[in-house]
Amino acid sequence: MKTAVITGASDGIGKEAARALAKSGWQLAIVGRNPDKTAQVAKELGAVPYAMDFASLQNVKALSERLSGDYACIDLLINNAGGIFKRQPPTVDGFEITFQVNHLAPFLLTKLLLPKLIESKAAVITTASIAHCNAGMFFDLDRVEKNGEYSPYMAYGNSKLANILMTRELDRRYRELGVKAACFHPGVVSTSFAKAKGSPMGLMYNTFLRKLFFMKTPQEGADTLIWLAEGEPYQDWQPGGYYANRKPAGISRKAQNQDLALALWEKSEALCAPYL
Repeated sequence: MKTAVITGASDGIGKEAARALAKSGWQLAIVGRNPDKTAQVAKELGAVPYAMDFASLQNVKALSERLSGDYACIDLLINNAGGIFKRQPPTVDGFEITFQVNHLAPFLLTKLLLPKLIESKAAVITTASIAHCNAGMFFDLDRVEKNGEYSPYMAYGNSKLANILMTRELDRRYRELGVKAACFHPGVVSTSFAKAKGSPMGLMYNTFLRKLFFMKTPQEGADTLIWLAEGEPYQDWQPGGYYANRKPAGISRKAQNQDLALALWEKSEALCAPYL
């Protein structure tokens, strides 16, 4: 039986992907921030719940230790947890919260689980976004982890660009060791990920406006994620790629910059150094 770890699995596209993989016979580790919702989804699917808040990197390290102890192998890691957050004080680790939750936390989890992932020749799938193309154009590696001059959408776009750069560098470093990495854009999905975050996007995601923008349902938004998870790397999809609607999708110039991908990886390692 194959084992999948899915973060952000207590709601939205993560939950729908978990349901699909459970039907296909996967053993699942359900990771979510809300303990009650995480436990409910895990109970529904006969899976194990792991309630975890990625606003603390110590929590991420604790999660990696639990997962490494609970599973002999991990065949699939889905880095799906994330959101849009209003401006607030830095996290307990001293970083801007969107960058930490959407990028640093999945980066650290992936790094800590690498021995398991390499041993299993696992796939690592990360939820990115088309927002990397516009908001991400202001990505500044020297400032990206700091609050500074802040807008929720810009911070979100920066983090989604970071997701793509991480995927590309993960592929470059570990493809020959058997790890297959990809990321995807789920579309504009009607989920609660922007709810109560103080973001202007909350108006679009959580009011009648979502109908005007023809938003996808969570089931539709999860389709490409499920396709990647159940597909055959090198046949159905190419490692290192970015996908939308089950097809390769275009990425921005910054997302194509391999030097930037390397620099972000090295900076992320330095920021996460206390836990590596």
